[in-house]
Amino acid sequence: MLARLKRLWEIPESAATDEKLFLDRRHLCRAIAIGPAFLAGGVAGPAWAAAKATDDPTVDLYPVKRNEKYLLEPRTLTEEGHAITYNNFFEFGSHKRIAKMAQKLKIRPWTITIDGMVEKEMTVDFDDLIRKMPLEERLYRFRCVEAWSMAVPWAGFPLKALVDFAKPLSGAKYVVMKTVEQKGTMPGLKQFWYPWPYLEGLTIEEATNELAFIATGMYGKPIPRQSGAPLRLVVPWKYGFKNIKSLVSFTFTDKQPVSFWERISAKEYGFWANVNPKVDHPRWSQASERVLGGRQGRVPTLLYNGYAEQVASLYSSLEKKLGDRLFR
Repeated sequence: MLARLKRLWEIPESAATDEKLFLDRRHLCRAIAIGPAFLAGGVAGPAWAAAKATDDPTVDLYPVKRNEKYLLEPRTLTEEGHAITYNNFFEFGSHKRIAKMAQKLKIRPWTITIDGMVEKEMTVDFDDLIRKMPLEERLYRFRCVEAWSMAVPWAGFPLKALVDFAKPLSGAKYVVMKTVEQKGTMPGLKQFWYPWPYLEGLTIEEATNELAFIATGMYGKPIPRQSGAPLRLVVPWKYGFKNIKSLVSFTFTDKQPVSFWERISAKEYGFWANVNPKVDHPRWSQASERVLGGRQGRVPTLLYNGYAEQVASLYSSLEKKLGDRLFR
């Protein structure tokens, strides 16, 4: 019998961040002048913040089957009622105590627009789309640009499945994603100095990489509002601000987009934002990270957050041209 080799990105279940620490991160976010930096911690939070999704029409889909390729140790889920809700969702405010406010997010009806350089532009209902997608669970590292990290069991589907569904034209080089704008429920949108809507983009090659993922759930149930309901991007080899939440559109284009934080401070938060411990943020080191919810303290950061085997080849032809810009 052949022994299964452990890949660099695989982590033990013991390294997965507690759900209540994930849902309630005590982050004090710095204002726009210094970018999206915040500190992390966690305490017990109110019962309303628990990821109870009994009113979600997709609740019957969860928990989803774990992908054997990403299967680690058997996991113990945090009790559903334990929800600690400090989170990063600028549409609900630049502070980080936004989880209760985020419960106002209207997640039904929810439609997704697919447009631009595709065979046929369309608008699809999320509840219809999700039932067409190959749902699975994956355990991924998550590395914030502010040098803290966690590990989360995401449920969802490969972004490649959505790209295939969209049928982009051969000339499409990028996919641009946008967050919903609900002016009636998102007070942060009144902060006019931010370049709303929140926008992020990937190259087609990045979007179709095996690791690129659309998360629709976590910890065995639909994803909660403060974490990006009903669907968000997860690209574990990039810094967290690339992992855009509450998506409403996918636009295929031949022009590289300018992302949300790139518009604010391109020297600190660029388009590529790949994790690299040897390329510091202009204001702090990226050599190590503090693991949330564990006893590991600070640990060394890995190139591409430990996923170099899967993604380094995407950038081999760009390294000389872009240099450190690949990692900001």
